[in-house]
Amino acid sequence: MELWEAMEQRHSVRAYQDRPIAGEVKEELEAWIAQCNREGGLHMQLILDEPRAFSGGMARYGKFSGVRNYIAVVGPKGPGLEEACGYYGEKVVLKAQQLGLNTCWVALTYRKVKTAFTVAPGEKLCLVIAIGYGETAGQPHQGKPPEAVMQSPEPVPDWFLHGVQAALLAPTAMNQQKFRFQLEGSVVRATPGRGFYTKIDLGIAKYHFELGAAPTPFTWG
Repeated sequence: MELWEAMEQRHSVRAYQDRPIAGEVKEELEAWIAQCNREGGLHMQLILDEPRAFSGGMARYGKFSGVRNYIAVVGPKGPGLEEACGYYGEKVVLKAQQLGLNTCWVALTYRKVKTAFTVAPGEKLCLVIAIGYGETAGQPHQGKPPEAVMQSPEPVPDWFLHGVQAALLAPTAMNQQKFRFQLEGSVVRATPGRGFYTKIDLGIAKYHFELGAAPTPFTWG
């Protein structure tokens, strides 16, 4: 599965089969998480067969069921943490999609089981990503049109439009899509907008944008 196909097929999934993540899928996923941790300076951890985080009332409120596996998205405290968690967490999400797994970003409706993962001094748990074999592949949501989230000289370059279209496939909190992309020459300025988790959303959207705009070179401003 190519990454663009993974972006199109990825939808948030909240109900999972009782099927373990094992064998080559587990090994490849763990190796990819380790690579993303090295690149992003993060401490993401794959937690397997741990049902307690999604067994309480908050999980039921979030309509989660059968979640026994998740990724704890952990990193060093600092102003760039949320965007980095979004960017590199989404790299893991799309790799999971390529491996035949389903996922869901989860910010609130889970219980922090502190013995299940490690948060070192100076680090913070940003959120978790539910992962596993979904009962369904999830459903797409209606997004904004590209012109609602972009600003560019006319005519709009194809690579920039493709980047914005890819960004609009990105998951965002409550499907809010508050990010904006502005083109100035070969510089793209991305801003998060105001609201909960918008910096995480921006990191996710920037990774999607890069995939959509490739192979055209540009600079983040």
